Order: sequence, then C-alpha cells, then structure tokens
Amino acid sequence: MPEDEGFSAELIEQARKTFAGPVSFLKSAPALEHLPAPVVPEVAFAGRSNVGKSSLLNALTGRNGLARTSNTPGRTQELNFFDVGLPLAFRLVDMPGYGFAKAPKDVVRKWRFLVNDFLRGRDTLKRALVLIDSRHGVKDVDREILEMLDKAAVSYRLVLTKADKVKATELADVMDSVAAEARKRPAAHPDILATSSEGGMGIAELRAAVLEAVG
Repeated sequence: MPEDEGFSAELIEQARKTFAGPVSFLKSAPALEHLPAPVVPEVAFAGRSNVGKSSLLNALTGRNGLARTSNTPGRTQELNFFDVGLPLAFRLVDMPGYGFAKAPKDVVRKWRFLVNDFLRGRDTLKRALVLIDSRHGVKDVDREILEMLDKAAVSYRLVLTKADKVKATELADVMDSVAAEARKRPAAHPDILATSSEGGMGIAELRAAVLEAVG
C-alpha cells in the first residue's frame, strides 16, 4: 500500500488553523465571463457527480452547509468559488460533477467547454484534487478528466473518498491501483490520499495538501 510522503506536524497544525478561520462562499460562475478576478492561488476539486465532493468540502472546512449536497447527481453545472482567510489567502473551486449518465448532451457539452477553458486559462490554479470513490477506483469517466488535466498541464492529486465504506484490505488494493494510474500520468502527484467525510479520516492531511499546493 503506497504511503503518502507525510506532512509535517507544523503544516498540519497551520492547515487546521487556516480552515478554522474565515471560509465563505464567493460566487458561482456558469461561464468564464463570470469568473472572479484571479488575485490569489486556487485549488480546484473535481469528481464524479456522486463521489461525495460536497460532503468532503464541508468536512474540509468544518462547515456543514458550505457546499450544497444534493440527491440529484449533476445538479450543479457551475464553478463555485470559496474564499479562505481574512485577509484572503486562497480560494477553493468546486468544479461541476461529471459522469452523469442522464444529463442531456448539450449539458455535457457545456460542462466540457467550461471546465476545459477554465483549466487551460487559469494562471492562479495551483492544483486540482480529483476525487475517486474508494468503492469503485478509477473509471473511464475519471480518466477523461485526468486527460484534460494532463493536456492543460495542471498539477493534480488523486484523493479517495468514502474510505470508511470499504474494508482495509480492499482500500489497500484500491490505493495500489490508483497509485499505478497516477504513475502513468505526467501531471499527477505520485501520492494518494484516502479520506472519509463521515469519519474524518484523512481530512487533516487533505487540509495540509491544500496548503502545500497554494504555497
């Protein structure tokens, strides 16, 4: 089972304090012209529609209602921006979920254009965190976003969600397979994080990974 390179206790504590401070929703951007000014570093969260992205963002920030959770996968087709710190230190970007089987083709096309243009044109985007369901591993729909990130030369890290839903041996196997996927990709960070928004597993390390990314 691949081990994360480890974060220092100092960085983990700094990250805890940062996310215990001000975090607020800034705006939703349905198109590029609505993006906020690129004034601070940004870390984006990407994942399939039912991967638990909103729950993880809420756990990360310690605020239950920050990111909207929905029983309707693919409901949010906008880029959602959150300000962290006062004075503003960096932003989190909740990217629209992908892989929604029932979405109309024009919605999928709009999603692809919005995400692709954002990834290619956002100089302040320091890293993307791509969320992978621990129960399923990397699927073809995940590989599509990994290809987009590779082509856009955006550094990204793969993060397992719902790690509490699988047995330890199964989690180890999934981490091995996801790490193998990361090794094949030019823009991927080699270390994988396993998280659980319900149990809190890996949340401190995820906060540290965000802080590390924004420098």
